[in-house]
Amino acid sequence: MWVAPDGIIACLFDLDGVLTSTAAQHMAAWKQTFDAFLREREGERFSPFTEDDYLEYVDGRPRADGVRQFLSSRGIALPEGSRDDPPAADTVHGVGNRKNEVLLAIIQEHGVHPYPGSVRYLEAVRDAGLAVGVVTSSENGASVLDAAGLSQFVQARIDGLVISRENLRGKPEPDSFLAGARALGVEPAAAAVFEDALAGVQAGRTGGFGWVVGVDRTHQADELRAHGADIVVSDLADILAAKPTTRWG
Repeated sequence: MWVAPDGIIACLFDLDGVLTSTAAQHMAAWKQTFDAFLREREGERFSPFTEDDYLEYVDGRPRADGVRQFLSSRGIALPEGSRDDPPAADTVHGVGNRKNEVLLAIIQEHGVHPYPGSVRYLEAVRDAGLAVGVVTSSENGASVLDAAGLSQFVQARIDGLVISRENLRGKPEPDSFLAGARALGVEPAAAAVFEDALAGVQAGRTGGFGWVVGVDRTHQADELRAHGADIVVSDLADILAAKPTTRWG
């Protein structure tokens, strides 16, 4: 079964929105957090956090970067604070920790579900002997992989905790994907990147990866291509339906 172009020996997957449906849960947690913050600050005149805000300022980025980017778009600057700020603190890290608290409650209530097509593709990649890494800005990467039953496929994980510990720049910079390639012992040109976020696709292209696959879960195929995707699919299983002669960029 054909899974990737010739020369690709490793696959680096984003997690939320690519392997699991948790991107929607992240969006809901950010909306609840930001709407409460803005309503308290601006009263009934507040303008709510939207899906467009999520896709442009937050999706794919490390938590603190998402807080900074979105609040800056509203002309709001908060003190940086520190990573262990309480969720009630009106700091960048406090707001980020507030969002994470909401997210964990949503996940506990609804669980974590992998996309069936992504599981099929992971099985095909494993059977083809390709290495598998997960590169996610989420600090909950390990627990989400475990809850979704996907840890069995993964040889390397670069998540928000690693990004912070190693002082890596977040997406759209390529640092986290480059760290994933190093962890698997492959050159970027021999690895594929699978991303649903515009920032993540841009990171894959900037990092010089051999194949950048945009996964379109939110009807932004044109934007994914514009940010550097070689191909765009609506589900990873679509790749398995391709004939080996298909040209994918």
